[in-house]
Amino acid sequence: MATSAACVRISSFHYNNNNFSKLCFFRTLDNSSSMLERLLCSSSLHHFLSHKTKLSSLPRNYLYPFRRPLAVISHRPIHPYKVVAMAERTPASTSHSRNKHTNRLAAEHSPYLLQHAHNPVDWFAWGEEAFAEARKRDVPIFLSIGYSTCHWCHVMEVESFEDEGVAKLLNDWFVSIKVDREERPDVDKVYMTYVQALYGGGGWPLSVFLSPDLKPLMGGTYFPPEDKYGRPGFKTILRKVKDAWDKKRDMLAQSGAFAIEQLSEALSASASSNKLPDELPQNALRLCAEQLSKSYDSRFGGFGSAPKFPRPVEIQMMLYHSKKLEDTGKSGEASEGQKMVLFTLQCMAKGGIHDHVGGGFHRYSVDERWHVPHFEKMLYDQGQLANVYLDAFSLTKDVFYSYICRDILDYLRRDMIGPGGEIFSAEDADSAETEGATRKKEGAFYVEDILGEHAILFKEHYYLKPTGNCDLSRMSDPHNEFKGKNVLIELNDSSASASKLGMPLEKYLNILGECRRKLFDVRSKRPRPHLDDKVIVSWNGLVISSFARASKILKSEAESAMFNFPVVGSDRKEYMEVAESAASFIRRHLYDEQTHRLQHSFRNGPSKAPGFLDDYAFLISGLLDLYEFGSGTKWLVWAIELQNTQDELFLDREGGGYFNTTGEDPSVLLRVKEDHDGAEPSGNSVSVINLVRLASIVAGSKSDYYRQNAEHSLAVFETRLKDMAMAVPLMCCAADMLSVPSRKHVVLVGHKSSVDFENMLAAAHASYDLNKTVIHIDPADTEEMDFWEEHNSNNASMARNNFSADKVVALVCQNFSCSPPVTDPISLENLLLEKPSSTA
Repeated sequence: MATSAACVRISSFHYNNNNFSKLCFFRTLDNSSSMLERLLCSSSLHHFLSHKTKLSSLPRNYLYPFRRPLAVISHRPIHPYKVVAMAERTPASTSHSRNKHTNRLAAEHSPYLLQHAHNPVDWFAWGEEAFAEARKRDVPIFLSIGYSTCHWCHVMEVESFEDEGVAKLLNDWFVSIKVDREERPDVDKVYMTYVQALYGGGGWPLSVFLSPDLKPLMGGTYFPPEDKYGRPGFKTILRKVKDAWDKKRDMLAQSGAFAIEQLSEALSASASSNKLPDELPQNALRLCAEQLSKSYDSRFGGFGSAPKFPRPVEIQMMLYHSKKLEDTGKSGEASEGQKMVLFTLQCMAKGGIHDHVGGGFHRYSVDERWHVPHFEKMLYDQGQLANVYLDAFSLTKDVFYSYICRDILDYLRRDMIGPGGEIFSAEDADSAETEGATRKKEGAFYVEDILGEHAILFKEHYYLKPTGNCDLSRMSDPHNEFKGKNVLIELNDSSASASKLGMPLEKYLNILGECRRKLFDVRSKRPRPHLDDKVIVSWNGLVISSFARASKILKSEAESAMFNFPVVGSDRKEYMEVAESAASFIRRHLYDEQTHRLQHSFRNGPSKAPGFLDDYAFLISGLLDLYEFGSGTKWLVWAIELQNTQDELFLDREGGGYFNTTGEDPSVLLRVKEDHDGAEPSGNSVSVINLVRLASIVAGSKSDYYRQNAEHSLAVFETRLKDMAMAVPLMCCAADMLSVPSRKHVVLVGHKSSVDFENMLAAAHASYDLNKTVIHIDPADTEEMDFWEEHNSNNASMARNNFSADKVVALVCQNFSCSPPVTDPISLENLLLEKPSSTA
């Protein structure tokens, strides 16, 4: 369709020509244009629909989050070696309006909604009360979606939602609804899809105008309060929307209905066949690796350019592909892919995106060197990154990678776990520099350099300079906001630095550790960043997996391995206890034993939102790891129950694949089959891997059922696997796993309370191989044997026939045959390192 004069183009706006996030603004709706015309002539939408693009094809964090506004720059005196303070703001908690206003959000549990409970805006939560009010008053809805640790959500709150004039416009002309996107990802997905499809970008805060029947009218992301740089401010937007609603309501309503109709059709694709072409899994894996390799940054690691987000699914895929190449004798190609991954992991760990003082990783870096971060910490990053560092350790046995894994897990244990074993969601980027301070600064919590006699050593190691160290890239500080400030980054090799000083490496590392501890002690006296203590099932599932896996994989660390702060050198068994406690919390508080259904999140009680696809898929994955890495069959029983419920609620039995929601909530207008593996893996990718794993655990018709569902699900995304493999790296792995003709089984038989059993289980997991299932059975445990008799009698027979009262027996089975039994860990490790005799 030719572009007509009536088509209103969306402007992209970049602060100071830097890689700041794009802001979606609306041009004035003049007499010759309408949102319907805009929709019909939108090139973004035509591309979106013509390619049957799903929301998942657009990165989950596309153009998210905004970096910082032009006008906010720190002018306070510079302290030598003080580390980065990014964007200042006046927090709502200290604003004058707190004592004047209280709205309905005060009764909510979400930390994000509670942050807005004292705005002068008459906020509603998402629900029938708000919808009925809009219908009664016959006014449009203003929907604002964000989350509690979102920096630019805070900015828009201070600039607009705390402003009495803006609040009056919203209260007089609209019904205003606040949504926590972490609490209601289903609502967020509908309107983020709309904004991305029409305008080519999105982000949080998400700002969308709806009709009273919840159809989208227009939308964008962050809006400044006033007109600037020829772009309309939020007040102007409100006036124009009000005018369009009064004068062009029919056109707006038509455009919203049309958008939902077209998006619904595009996002509910069905498979034309119930299986994939035979060659597609291997081709997709190869294509994905090739596409990622082309975007590889050989200087600083990572795939793509600044800003750099960790995307663990890419690393997972590259490691998996390298293993496949190695198994088929292509060691040279395998080595190249592995080098990319290992170098990336090293650069991330040495960069400022890694919290060298407190442990864990920040959300992303604004520059290409992983140096200057956005200081927010998200649980889903921690869980996935711990797992990929574990994988790197499995492949290399280099304690560098196990140290970083421990760094992440020990940070979570110290700062992110509640009294019931629940694991919290996120820490904010912003914090006050001193107790009672009225301004918060991004990064202010991560500062100070009281280093004592070893200050010079520490400053040289982390490139700290009196003039500030944010000079490594033009992307880091283009406007001199960080002059005189530093972000810790390791540019020198520790061994070389120790040698230069004539110092043993161990002593050098101990000094660095003590310096980090001193910094941490100073940091601990400062106000903490806001903690989002909401418990999200899906994110807990990711972390349950990493803790469970670490409990056995780290057994391969050398006995002489030493750890320095912030790693505390936890006993590996403690990691399994953390995983079990988190799973138990979810079972107690977020699972209905009668209906077998999950709730999505918990804070002061379960949320109103039901469990979504990701909650089931990620938790099932975590439960399978809990079992395979040493816990009991009760987790397998629960995983099978949850898979049954997931199939009942989300599976498209006719068209294949899983929807992200149940479809039971009429206020959620779209059901999406998501495939994009972004900051988090897609529910469909994880589900296929779960089905492959479950099919290898159970036998008979149930195993066949799991495999058939997995293949039918993949068939839905055949085009994506063929043409855009880089968008679905984990799905490429899933497709290949399903195509493996015979998955390797390691069966351990013996008393589980023995040290020998623990050692044999660690040996079973010592080598990297995602096409491996570990089964462990104690024939003296009646409950366990009953489980296997019901679900896989072959395993029960194998346990009875190979049981020894004083030994742990291991068998490796593949291609319908088993190895001779072995009874010591070294023999088992060697057996598992043997190359496969044939590969599909």
